Amino acid sequence: MPLIIISLGILFLFLLIIVFRLNAFIAFILVSIAIGIGQGMELNAIVGSIEKGIGNTLGFLVMILGLGAMLGKLVAESGAAQKITNGLISIFGIKNTRTAVMLTGFIVGITMFYSVGFVILVPLVFTVATATGLSLISIALPMLAALSVTHGFLPPHPAPSALSVMFEADLGKTLIYGVIVAIPAILISGPLLTRFIPKVEAKPLKEFMASKVFEEEELPSLTNSLITALLPVILIGFSTLISSVIAEDHFLYSLIKFIGNPVIALLLTVLIAKKMNGEKNAIMVNYSDKELAAGVARELKSFITDHVNQILNEKAEDEETPMSMSEAALWLGISRTTLSKLVGKGEVSFKSFNPDNPKAKKVFTKKDLREWLLKNKSKTIDELKAVGYGSKS
Repeated sequence: MPLIIISLGILFLFLLIIVFRLNAFIAFILVSIAIGIGQGMELNAIVGSIEKGIGNTLGFLVMILGLGAMLGKLVAESGAAQKITNGLISIFGIKNTRTAVMLTGFIVGITMFYSVGFVILVPLVFTVATATGLSLISIALPMLAALSVTHGFLPPHPAPSALSVMFEADLGKTLIYGVIVAIPAILISGPLLTRFIPKVEAKPLKEFMASKVFEEEELPSLTNSLITALLPVILIGFSTLISSVIAEDHFLYSLIKFIGNPVIALLLTVLIAKKMNGEKNAIMVNYSDKELAAGVARELKSFITDHVNQILNEKAEDEETPMSMSEAALWLGISRTTLSKLVGKGEVSFKSFNPDNPKAKKVFTKKDLREWLLKNKSKTIDELKAVGYGSKS
């Protein structure tokens, strides 16, 4: 019965996304609630279960994606990605580059979760596509197909492992049959599918690309490059292999499982890669306080200029319509307190219901406010901040 409920839930999820065009995240939450009710869970427990599941998933992904992005940038900036690309092209040739990337994805996918393998291999795919001039889609799809199929068909990944336990199947036979099914599935969904996909313009993210093309003598050795890029695969694969042959009560078991954790494996790789490739390839860029302040000032000036120009170019039919202090401050993009100070300094014109009473209600018109903006438009960033812009507090 639980399997039927989950299957119906998956169908319902596809229905909401494909037919009703509902946002995937919202559809996922609705289906999760429906499955919880179908399983007989208490309503309050359903919400807690969804929160816990999403939180655990995001917690894992944030660390994986963060460390993976650092490693990807380091692999690119050190020249390791370029060296690996040159090696693949020299061995397989440009025509067979897709096959080389697909095999890489298959080998990596056997030991690594899809999300981890994706983060590690994406920078390599970007570099290969740029160096060969081949379509990014034609390079990426075979790699993604290999990662996806291995994650779904081959132990020790969660789904095939759980199914083998559920049906009391031999794990070794599950792996062999999985490989037999996986090979044609990868070939069809990877290299074959790309032949029928129309040309799609896709550009690699600049964050994953090297800032320069290295000369051959500047590149690290191929061994160094492979270790830099594939050390997480080696650590996770080593951990999986060793932990399967030693007893859980062995004193090394916990240490090996710890090193093989994807987060720890990526962390160790980032630290080792940084050391191997030198401080000049440091992952984080350190900006001085002066540079940071200048950048913030430029962004603030740009925001203020855009806002002022928008107001000055606005063709309003209600130029003489009175506005309260709060409405005028909102229209100008400043706080009510700032506008009050400007009024006190005599910088902004206003009309009062009782000119003899300073506390009497003041009203403003867009015409008067626009005149004030024209006077201040050419001021410097410091002068604009001095008269109230850049802060709404």
